[in-house]
Amino acid sequence: MKKLNIEVLSISVDSVFSHKIWNETELSKMVEGGVPFPMLSDQNGSIGKLYDVYDENAGVNIRGRFLIDPEGIVQAAEILAPPVGRNPQELLRQVKAFQHHQKTGEVMPSGWQEGSKTLKPSIALAGNVWKEWQPK
Repeated sequence: MKKLNIEVLSISVDSVFSHKIWNETELSKMVEGGVPFPMLSDQNGSIGKLYDVYDENAGVNIRGRFLIDPEGIVQAAEILAPPVGRNPQELLRQVKAFQHHQKTGEVMPSGWQEGSKTLKPSIALAGNVWKEWQPK
């Protein structure tokens, strides 16, 4: 993620002390050295409320992922219930796609992977995407 020049923050309603213990006792066994990004505490749910992921009844933030561009605009959001894990490869794919778009103005078709064909938006492309891209 550092190579992509992105900043990652983890936020939950747990205290910083809970994060420390969780990182030391569990996460460090899955990721060498533990989590390599800050884990922030949102004990009153104020950040979760801003992103509409705070569950008032349970007093927790629901799992969510937000891609925020350098201008502070949310470009993508994914909210998942606890039984389903997140996909870090999809996160990286989306980051690369948004960064490519920022640099080139090109757009990525569904399922785009780095190095794959992109589309150049134009009036001529309208109604003709099928000529340029076919889903697999």
